[in-house]
Amino acid sequence: MNASIVIADDHPLMLRGLTDFLTSKGFNIVGSAADGNSAYNLIVKLKPEIAILDIRMPHKTGLEIAEACKKNNLLTKIILITFDKEEELYDKAKAFNVYGYILKEFAIEEIETCIKSVANNTPYFSEEIASYLEASNLDHKPNNLDLLTKSELKIVKLISENKTSHDIADELSISVRTVDKHRSNIVAKLVLDNKPTSLSIWAGLNKRHL
Repeated sequence: MNASIVIADDHPLMLRGLTDFLTSKGFNIVGSAADGNSAYNLIVKLKPEIAILDIRMPHKTGLEIAEACKKNNLLTKIILITFDKEEELYDKAKAFNVYGYILKEFAIEEIETCIKSVANNTPYFSEEIASYLEASNLDHKPNNLDLLTKSELKIVKLISENKTSHDIADELSISVRTVDKHRSNIVAKLVLDNKPTSLSIWAGLNKRHL
């Protein structure tokens, strides 16, 4: 795993534990910070491919850092870790092009998979947070699923399982170009925006209906 990574968390044990764990797994940790300002300055200075950020930190929150990165066209992909299950925070993460969103209680179990997915330009959102929001707010089957063809539904289901376009192409024995064409058609039919995370988030939230 060669992607450069910055980690930030204001809880020393979490910061040290996550840094040591990922270093032991061979991940390329290039910097760490204990507050939001320091984390953002590291991102600006080091331009890491990935930044793993606590969503709540002093001086700048993980969301504020994600917003600043989007505003200033910084290409670092943001992964947020949090104890929060608030829909408002989740929606803001989507708006700021966050690539990963995982709950702290599952961080050690999910962080490797999340990093590898994000490094391959595939957003990763914890199934637990998606399931929680789904149970809270999405009890009814979305009407726009009826707009999708059987092939598109199959692809959306695989997207909900955090499969990349290459994974989907291999599984369905079609070209990556065909998968990407389907993805574009699905985004248009569902009236989603073209942010990289939008379809993945939508698929995750509607997983049980697929």
